[in-house]
Amino acid sequence: MKGEVKLPYWQVNVPPEERTDECPEHLLNLPPRDVEILSMRDADFSPMTWEQVLTEVGANRIDSLQRTPSDLLRYIAFNAKARKQYGSVTNFLLAERLGWTLPLVPKGAPFEHPEDMNTLYNDWPYGIDKRIVHLCVWTKFPFEEDPETGDLTDATRAAIDNYVAKVFRSRIPAEKVLWFRNWSSIKSVRGVEHFHVMLFDPDRSFVHEVTSGVALPASLMDSASETAKASRVPNEDSVMVCPVLS
Repeated sequence: MKGEVKLPYWQVNVPPEERTDECPEHLLNLPPRDVEILSMRDADFSPMTWEQVLTEVGANRIDSLQRTPSDLLRYIAFNAKARKQYGSVTNFLLAERLGWTLPLVPKGAPFEHPEDMNTLYNDWPYGIDKRIVHLCVWTKFPFEEDPETGDLTDATRAAIDNYVAKVFRSRIPAEKVLWFRNWSSIKSVRGVEHFHVMLFDPDRSFVHEVTSGVALPASLMDSASETAKASRVPNEDSVMVCPVLS
């Protein structure tokens, strides 16, 4: 708008009374793409449709999936709080969400034992159609990568796809199920292996079968209360879930 004062990226989408003249420490030295998104008003952000998500993931443009500016702002703040209190995002995830301890020792071969996996809501979903349920499948076992490309090997990709087919596509039409694994360069959590599953407008009772939520730790509530309120829990009777950092 003509004559409108351009705000620095750390002030956009922040109420005037909460803005700071200096950039908060946790918002310094961000990747250019994050700065670009934080500089955008929420009103100017267009959520991706299911068809757009399918197209971008199908073309391996995973980095095109972005959170809304406000969600990204809260996400970065929450990560900083978790690192300060727990030492790392991985430590937070293990202690508060997965209930696992290091070293992670799988009971058996990949996808052989349910105890070696944990499916949780991704409570920091991307800026996508709200009918899309975004889950993360966390595993105690690593995924084999091609050393030349850094991408999953064909065998590992097939194993993940078989698991997704067994757990999700057996209950939901295949065209409404999508999975992907973030590139290493854009992972927030590198200490625990995981991949993402998106479901388009699934039956909520089915989602309850494969995932569960826990209360947000009181120790983090002060910095994440607004995020917790905004968490996209796709069922009205769910408890407030603890943000997953991914």
